[in-house]
Amino acid sequence: MVGIRIRTLLMALGLMAGGAQAEEAYIVLQSTTSTQNSGLLDHILPGFEAETGIDVRVVAVGTGQAIRNARNGDGDVLLVHAREAEEKFVADGWGVERFDVMYNDFVLVGPKSDPAKVGGGTDIVAALKAIAQATAPFVSRGDDSGTHKAELRQWKEADIDVAAASGGWYRETGSGMGATLNVASGMEAYVLTDRATWIAFGNKGNLEILVEGDPRLFNQYGVILVNPEKHPGVRAAAGQRFIDWLLGEVGQGAIASFRLDGQQLFFPNAR
Repeated sequence: MVGIRIRTLLMALGLMAGGAQAEEAYIVLQSTTSTQNSGLLDHILPGFEAETGIDVRVVAVGTGQAIRNARNGDGDVLLVHAREAEEKFVADGWGVERFDVMYNDFVLVGPKSDPAKVGGGTDIVAALKAIAQATAPFVSRGDDSGTHKAELRQWKEADIDVAAASGGWYRETGSGMGATLNVASGMEAYVLTDRATWIAFGNKGNLEILVEGDPRLFNQYGVILVNPEKHPGVRAAAGQRFIDWLLGEVGQGAIASFRLDGQQLFFPNAR
């Protein structure tokens, strides 16, 4: 699965030698709150660590922050969900190559009372227009995460200026998905969330899924090795070994086997 370019790069850096492998007893994975809060990483990482002896140290933040951390050299592998930003990360030379790993989707959650009357819909843009028209409370992560980026794309398509509504019916938490869902639960507000975090979330209160199934809510995850030519301290051999495992039969099977309450949370689609 490792491309010729990647192998050549690793060999040129002398990272394929046994001594280098021994020094690479761990990697730092910059990833998202959704992979951590859902329990996915706790489910899949022990298998990789047992097979390879490589410890995976996870930094779980919003996608935007994870990319900035990786660009600063504070990580070896990036596992996030904002394709355009990921592709730019590679195009700018900070990452070696991007691979699809898995997907799920976003859902619009809101109070059972549903003041904007969007329940049962499958059109996210129409739902957001209705929420804005009703000035019903909406809680956003507001943290440049993959979920926040996806939400802003939908508001833009709906031609709604949420910046103008900030502090009124539109509230930003600047926090992760779990904390934002807690705020939405307390306010009985609408919120866009990834389905995996929603399923794992324990404080649903009066919230429920109101809009789902729109193709615009597709949520793809990608994995990238941080470029050791930019940051020589990157544990490239161990990082690439993790990527190969994640994209291979065992890693993809581990992703597929992760379930909560009988529901599959992520769907592997490495090519």
